[in-house]
Amino acid sequence: MTEVQGTCDDRFESVRDAFVANFDQGLDVGASVAVVLDGEPVVDLWGGSVDAEGETPWAEDTIINVWSTTKTMTALSALLLADRGELDLHAPVARYWPEFKAGGKEAVEVRHLLAHTAGLSGWQEPMAPDDLYDWEKATSLLAAQEPWWEPGTASGYHAITQGYLIGEVVRRASGAASLGAFFHDELAGPLGADFHIGTGAEHDDRVAAVIAPASVPEQMAEVFGSLGADHVAVKTLTNPMLDAAQSATVPWRRAEIPAAGGHGNARSVARVQSVLACRGEVDGRRYLSEAGCRVVFEEQASGTDLVLFAPLRLGIGYGLTSPEMPFGPNANVCFWGGWGGSIVVVDQDARLCVAYVMNRMGEGTLGDLRGASLVGAAYASLAA
Repeated sequence: MTEVQGTCDDRFESVRDAFVANFDQGLDVGASVAVVLDGEPVVDLWGGSVDAEGETPWAEDTIINVWSTTKTMTALSALLLADRGELDLHAPVARYWPEFKAGGKEAVEVRHLLAHTAGLSGWQEPMAPDDLYDWEKATSLLAAQEPWWEPGTASGYHAITQGYLIGEVVRRASGAASLGAFFHDELAGPLGADFHIGTGAEHDDRVAAVIAPASVPEQMAEVFGSLGADHVAVKTLTNPMLDAAQSATVPWRRAEIPAAGGHGNARSVARVQSVLACRGEVDGRRYLSEAGCRVVFEEQASGTDLVLFAPLRLGIGYGLTSPEMPFGPNANVCFWGGWGGSIVVVDQDARLCVAYVMNRMGEGTLGDLRGASLVGAAYASLAA
């Protein structure tokens, strides 16, 4: 049996068992899992190694690029600003970003950006991978282009663009230097959470690199070839075509890529998202009102996503539990996951947050069975 480190309340031993099982079955190389209940950490475990060869142990302070789990941090930043009355989620984006009204986007609302329904799931103009480090280019091109479908009528996963869209709105509405700065000053810093959108050099020696499955490029090429170059999914996911290895480079780490470039571990993900799970208050400090936390459950789209081809029910900034994609027994549950398997689930009814982060990427876009087994074990522990 694989040995893991950290702490786990006796009540949640089933989470430890599920975590160990992921290693013993050869599913994980290095990973961390955290469960926060009513604002208190009840599980904080890590294990394995940061490298495929098993030479360097995954440490307590190891952090890694968590891909689209970053989106929950960006969404929470926008929700915080909205709760303060500085951002109207139902207002046109152009109220805060006048250039955005080009291309017939005068009626696109902030909530559309948060729910992947804005019709801007990718760039129309060519984007090289390194262009993701150019905030001005990434945002100005999106501001100029026309939507690919009627905004608000359907979801199409804004895989990379969502971070620039919401980030620019947050930057302009708040006056902050950037989305990453706002997130640090208003959430990560006060919470003492080791999560970064734009990761400084001082953290380089403890950053693990993801281990991508070798089959992904071939599988993607086969799917894209069958769809055709003009399909929304193909345009979204191939311009630019991401290589997971790019996340191990210093330029990626330094850049603010608020939809996919955040670095943290399960502990820090759960710590930040416990603000939402605890209906706005953590450690006696109120970050959002209860009403501001409930906003996420305002359904914006429900149906087959145009990019992921999955049945998604989307609220404002988060996926919502549904019969097709159930997370736990309660109604007020939201979630999101990252490319390869990281995931965070937030349950406002149980005041529960479960997070999982790993280096060995699976083939899923919104999480996989490793994270699902941990979430299931957490709920089983609650019910016991």
